[in-house]
Amino acid sequence: MTDGSGTPPSATLRAIVADAVDGDLGDDAVRVVGRATDGDGDAAPADLLVETVGGARSLVAVVPQIDAGIAGRLDAALERDGAESVDARIVVTGRAADRLRGATGSVARAALAARGVETHRHDGGSPVAVVLADDRAAVGLVDDGGVAALLASDAPAVREWAAATCRRYLAAADPVSEP
Repeated sequence: MTDGSGTPPSATLRAIVADAVDGDLGDDAVRVVGRATDGDGDAAPADLLVETVGGARSLVAVVPQIDAGIAGRLDAALERDGAESVDARIVVTGRAADRLRGATGSVARAALAARGVETHRHDGGSPVAVVLADDRAAVGLVDDGGVAALLASDAPAVREWAAATCRRYLAAADPVSEP
């Protein structure tokens, strides 16, 4: 898959994030993968996302699209075996916000509430998904097929940009009341 110009999603995503952090990607601390058809090797974006958030104690995210398969894998990656819980705040926007509305969204809202996830709805959209898990950041380029490419990093500039982006969306969002 390309963006219409022949550029693979992973290259497009790297350029988006590089522009957001004024080119300071800290190349040694950045990993970008695309779908298998993107030519970036065998690692799928979902695999890298699960690896990035696995074991996190704190998670904040801006999610423009919900992929049930990835959501289930993330839930398993963040599952705890007892008293320790994950401090999780998610802002849904765009298609993801639309899916949490109404009767069909009640199941998802109930599941998030049962896991203690603080969920917020933003009326706008986001061109990318942004996740901050402890000191690791992940940025996903999404399309109709889900996550087309994912960039994961612990570079300070990327983490700071991800944190600022999540704060900005949280400040402009409304809490989702369950159910």
